[in-house]
Amino acid sequence: MPGPVEKYTALVIQPEVTLARTREDIALNIERICQLIDFGCGYYWEVPVRLVVVPEYFLQGVTTPGKGEHGLAEFMEKAISIPGPELDALAEKSRQYGIYIAGGGIVEVAPEFPDRWFNTAIVIGPSGEVILKYRKWHIPATVGLGTSPHDMIEDYGRTYGSTIQDLFPVVDTEIGKLGTMTCHDGCTPEVSRALAFNGCEVICHGGAIQEFEGVSRPWDFWRFTRRTRAHDNMCYLLASNWGQVNYAYYPKAFCPGHSMIIDYTGLVLREAEYPGEQVIAATIDIEALRFHRTVANHNCWADMRTEAFREIYAEPVYPQNLFPAGKPPRTLSEKIAGVKKSFERLYRRGQFTPPYPYTAADMPDLLERRISDAQARGVLRRD
Repeated sequence: MPGPVEKYTALVIQPEVTLARTREDIALNIERICQLIDFGCGYYWEVPVRLVVVPEYFLQGVTTPGKGEHGLAEFMEKAISIPGPELDALAEKSRQYGIYIAGGGIVEVAPEFPDRWFNTAIVIGPSGEVILKYRKWHIPATVGLGTSPHDMIEDYGRTYGSTIQDLFPVVDTEIGKLGTMTCHDGCTPEVSRALAFNGCEVICHGGAIQEFEGVSRPWDFWRFTRRTRAHDNMCYLLASNWGQVNYAYYPKAFCPGHSMIIDYTGLVLREAEYPGEQVIAATIDIEALRFHRTVANHNCWADMRTEAFREIYAEPVYPQNLFPAGKPPRTLSEKIAGVKKSFERLYRRGQFTPPYPYTAADMPDLLERRISDAQARGVLRRD
């Protein structure tokens, strides 16, 4: 039987991100992350740092509709391979301090599918090796052109596997069982539930959560959903967001911080309640989490009664295989058009009721008209 997991310090880094245009531009963001790791590992010297979490798109940034929106070609200019030389500096920090580094939202090109990019999260171990790779599942149609495995589920499954363990990997380490999810994955229960199903104890959750999505009060969407993900799965959740961004077409506080460390009961241990750079830290006690899971009262997994809920997932909502091999998404308007099928299904089934005076049959066309109108006004790319 292995010994107990010693308590350790985890850092969540809330950096300033500069939007990269090429692979060479990545170096500026890497250098800043490494400096902040140096700061955190030095400042929290009494209980050693063993885990560092950085946000989505921490290397390359991302663009949204409007001025400055990138198409596929622009994203591919800054896409990298994993492993690759761009990650060497992070690997060296892992070896230097004996830490695990988890980061999400890397614009990754895979050799098996060189015509597109994936929104990829990784965990680098103390050896400097990438020990976990996860490709974002719930990619919103309105931000970024990354391919979800769901967009090419048949081709992806044949190449990488299609089991819940293949798609939502968890790695068993000396500091606990680590998994990752990215940004929009945390908006709904399924991805965190899949990670917990696979044994996850610490969810490393990188995000690039914008203010228009309700980061700050009064909506507070980012906080209450992530607290729920931690509570429901009895996991630590380390949530990292951008502090500020350098890009001509964004406000500096495009992503207004609010990075958090949440414990396995849903309690917020630390939070940076503001935009701007910051490093927050908390002590992670894996043995306390494991003991908590032995208690029958209010045990969110032991009380699961699954049989009645299978019908929810029996029929699909969002269409799979929209972008199979050879047909990557090229613009946001192309991706958004995929939501038309979701609307068709939701309204046809009566799960959504259309507003007056529309009928269920009208709803997919309403979205199409909005796309066309936005293109005509020049705020959504055509190609």
